[in-house]
Amino acid sequence: MNLQRAYRLLALFYTVLLLVGAIALLAGGGSALSLVHLALGALAVVGLWGYTLNRGFMSPSLWRPLAAVLAVVALIQLWAIFSLSLSGEMLTWMLASTIFSLLLLVILYRYGDRDQAHWATPEELEAARRLEAMLEEGEGPLQAESRDGERESRVTVIKSGDAYHASVTRRRHAEREAFEERFRHPATLVFFLEKFAGVSVGDFKRPGAA
Repeated sequence: MNLQRAYRLLALFYTVLLLVGAIALLAGGGSALSLVHLALGALAVVGLWGYTLNRGFMSPSLWRPLAAVLAVVALIQLWAIFSLSLSGEMLTWMLASTIFSLLLLVILYRYGDRDQAHWATPEELEAARRLEAMLEEGEGPLQAESRDGERESRVTVIKSGDAYHASVTRRRHAEREAFEERFRHPATLVFFLEKFAGVSVGDFKRPGAA
């Protein structure tokens, strides 16, 4: 069994668990807290399928906070399990949701990493392919400049091993700001350059080029 098939089976397993929980609630089992568990579980399963299928669902900024919420809920439930006198029904819900949320929160944390191809738009992926080709055509960095009124940005991009490094200098009047970022996927670099530096792949050239 390869890893991709294992993830598909895992996503299917969690989906079945979610359906079982929904049927139990419709049959009159559970409580208001169980409904909250089910809602969080449904959202988490969406993220699990996105991670499994390597597709971007909703927004990358959603999944790591959700993983943090699941971690907090799991800790609270563990405290309640060992500290409070719970009914058998409530104990079952809390114990099951805690156990099954542990793996989910790890996967959702990884899924929420913005530096992955499945969060890129088709335009960003195409621009990333052109940027990669430019970096492979010769040695040394690529540079670009952008001016928008009184604002000026200068960007230097290099590839080091499997990582992409961007150095950005922004000026406005007498103010100067410089920072660097590192990315694993070139499409994420393209997103960063367009959003925070105001340059596109077409703006880049090698130093000294005409």
